Amino acid sequence: MKRIRHVFGYFLSTSEYCIICLIQIVEVDSPKRIWIMGVTKKPDLNDPVLRAKLAKGMGHNYYGEPAWPNDLLYIFPVVILGTIACNVGLAVLEPSMIGEPADPFATPLEILPEWYFFPVFQILRTVPNKLLGVLLMVSVPAGLLTVPFLENVNKFQNPFRRPVATTVFLIGTAVALWLGIGATLPIDKSLTLGLFQIDFIVK
Repeated sequence: MKRIRHVFGYFLSTSEYCIICLIQIVEVDSPKRIWIMGVTKKPDLNDPVLRAKLAKGMGHNYYGEPAWPNDLLYIFPVVILGTIACNVGLAVLEPSMIGEPADPFATPLEILPEWYFFPVFQILRTVPNKLLGVLLMVSVPAGLLTVPFLENVNKFQNPFRRPVATTVFLIGTAVALWLGIGATLPIDKSLTLGLFQIDFIVK
């Protein structure tokens, strides 16, 4: 006598199809056999529940959605043209004028790199040992290279279900902002951001 003990399924989203995999544990007398049945099915766009989810921006990752014309025709042009319009608008409203020509014999006192290098520049500027400062600078891209490998350890994508990764991200963002803001201040105020003063006593 065959009895179905458990029936459950999971969904694998593709661009156009929804793959429904059902696993049935069937008991035939004493031994147990596992039957795996795969069903390929296009989502029913006439389903009111699915249409409501798609209208709210939900369900794309679960039911699948064709890239043409939904993404390529309706989303990509809006994003690309919007980016171009923002750049042109900033160039017209706030033009960046050409500065004075560089003088190699008049070096400014405070040399700052581009803004996205402020955190690592602050590390190199404040660490007394320059070799340690260079190693700390190299550790920043090295740490970023390990993120894709560490990302696959946890199967959850919700940040509330990944407390360790979320905490590391928040701490890293706070430290990067702190170092970036400190790089724009004089070196005696860079660590405290000018909020309070620390007097270093040198004997």
